Amino acid sequence: MNDLSRQATRLEAIGGRYDPWLLGAAVALASLGVVMVASSSIELEASPFYYLTRHLLFLGVGMGLAFWAMRTELKNIEQHNQWLLLACFGLLLVVFIPGVGSTVNGARRWINLGVSRFQTVEAVKVLYIIWLASYLVRFRDEVNATWQAMLKPVFVVGLLVGLLLMQPDFGSSMLLLSVTTCMLVLGGAQIKRIILPILLLLPALVALVILEPYRMRRVTSFMDPWADQLGSGYQLSNALMAIGRGEWFGVGLGGSVQKLNYLPESHTDFIFSVIAEELGFVGVCGVVALYALLVGRAFWLGMRCIEMKRHFSGYIAFGIGLWIAMQSFVSIGVNLGILPTKGLTLPLISSGGSSVLMTCVAMGVLLRVSYETDRAERLRSKLAPGAQGATAPEAAEAAPAPATAPARPVPPTASEIAAAAQALRGTSRMQPRVEPTFGRIA
Repeated sequence: MNDLSRQATRLEAIGGRYDPWLLGAAVALASLGVVMVASSSIELEASPFYYLTRHLLFLGVGMGLAFWAMRTELKNIEQHNQWLLLACFGLLLVVFIPGVGSTVNGARRWINLGVSRFQTVEAVKVLYIIWLASYLVRFRDEVNATWQAMLKPVFVVGLLVGLLLMQPDFGSSMLLLSVTTCMLVLGGAQIKRIILPILLLLPALVALVILEPYRMRRVTSFMDPWADQLGSGYQLSNALMAIGRGEWFGVGLGGSVQKLNYLPESHTDFIFSVIAEELGFVGVCGVVALYALLVGRAFWLGMRCIEMKRHFSGYIAFGIGLWIAMQSFVSIGVNLGILPTKGLTLPLISSGGSSVLMTCVAMGVLLRVSYETDRAERLRSKLAPGAQGATAPEAAEAAPAPATAPARPVPPTASEIAAAAQALRGTSRMQPRVEPTFGRIA
């Protein structure tokens, strides 16, 4: 083995590190979720630990899927981007197959897996974000310059939203539309071009709310839940009473009264109200701070990737961060009465098998992004001449040899260093262009 081969082997052996802040925030939220699911569901079934056992089972499977995602190279995922898009449409269509799809409370959103039901839109959220990230990499310059490239993902998300509205699932539809709009802006699309499709969609969305009586009742009840406290405002009024009882420090873990068959879906959609009642304003601030840390770290990671020209990784980090931020904001907003009721869970905290599984997968992908970014930075420091981060043995190797010493190995040529630098840029194959200004990272 020659010297260059040994050097290449040393570079390939360089590993990365998973972001500890990202991992810590995810673990803290998941741990809080276990505690609060146990507290909020203890009176809902004959067996007091039914929902806790179920939640722990799905969380364990989700952690296994997250570990698998953390060990999967992102370039291998990007190679199958078209299959990911086909999977999105397939998952949303399979719920309409008789005998496979399952209907709950008039909504056909689940498929029956025998041991449990799976809500397919939760998987679509992850797969669609990865596909959109790959699209923005492949057509990065075109998205910034042409209408056609910008409207293609709009057309795709429009078809997905159409399938979701047939189920119906208005909350997830709005979530996908919002994530798509924000990712297009981050991908370089001009805001003035995005405004036109939004203006064209607004009348249709308003019509969907007005023409569906149950959606209209949700809008009117959230504006004044006390007008029909035992009817359309029942959920929100009980949620607000739970939040009000919590005051500053809460009534104590397990001491909630509203969860005792007064507050519907206390372990899923309205678990935040139970947190507010039992842990108070201080506990609520802690939950919001954890989500802020998780989302902020994802955005920071995305900016690092963009600066390193690792666009696919960066767009994935932005997409997952936007998804978690928007869904947690909507879930908390519904509990506080500032948004109409939507069927969106609180990520990593609420009980719900499909949501828990796919949020864990998203966290695994996000941690993989942090690992590959850190690995690329370490590799760059190894290749940089006179790097300050070099260790003492490496500095000794880089020092000039004395006259009596044997000949040193031939250093890599400029073309070899350029090739390695190109590899550091991830999977982006686009021509260089002026990047959007995300701010300087300290």
